[in-house]
Amino acid sequence: MRMKTSAIVMGLYLLFLLLPIYWLVNMSLKTNTEILSSFTLFPQDLTFRNYVVILTDPSWYMGYVNSIIYVTMNVVISLAVALPAAYAFSRYRFMGDKHLFFWLLTNRMAPPAVFALPFFQLYSSVGLFDTHIAVALAHCLFNVPLAVWILEGFMRGVPKEIDETAYIDGYSFPKFFVKIFMPLIASGIGVAAFFCFMFSWVELLLSRTLTSVNAKPIAATMTRTVSASGMDWGVLAAAGVLTIVPGALVIYFVRNYIAKGFALGRV
Repeated sequence: MRMKTSAIVMGLYLLFLLLPIYWLVNMSLKTNTEILSSFTLFPQDLTFRNYVVILTDPSWYMGYVNSIIYVTMNVVISLAVALPAAYAFSRYRFMGDKHLFFWLLTNRMAPPAVFALPFFQLYSSVGLFDTHIAVALAHCLFNVPLAVWILEGFMRGVPKEIDETAYIDGYSFPKFFVKIFMPLIASGIGVAAFFCFMFSWVELLLSRTLTSVNAKPIAATMTRTVSASGMDWGVLAAAGVLTIVPGALVIYFVRNYIAKGFALGRV
């Protein structure tokens, strides 16, 4: 009886989670007339026009390209900075190390709106406004502390004797770090990369503030889609569906790392 009740509760929970996604897909396959005039569980006049518009209109598909570019840059930069920083925190003790570690986390706690104006002023002054690297570097302010926090937990679980043994065997630090140490914390790297990707992919305020035309992401494009005839709901729904796809693919490929992260690391 208890198992049956648990199955019912889990089924209702999954239904609650999947209903918005189903409704988004349902809207993306309808015409605007059907969306605004009737309430239907299935498209009465099935159409793929909305997806065709996104895949053929440069103002739409370039938003996805721009988002993927700066998100990828951000993940690479965040991990490149966080890996040696997390190693230092996990292996060495120095004056103010705990205070510095806490200060890093306070940057992650602050809302992006606090930094929108300073970043805009800075990037406008140095000529980085409306570039992919501008958004990637801005997101590093939040992703690097998170990545350091996650990776430090994984690195602390690796015995220090491995470092000493590698040095005795003649490994230089870069060779040891890349060939021995990084494979041992592969789960932590996967988890950190996942969270960096997801934050950078869904963040709207900074990406919209720091771009205008050349590097405008898909999230900013979706918020500015109003024409003289009104909102194109079908195209917006199709854009929403395609926006979910990259995140779903990332979750699929790093799902094992995320499971290990919940079991072993700071997730």
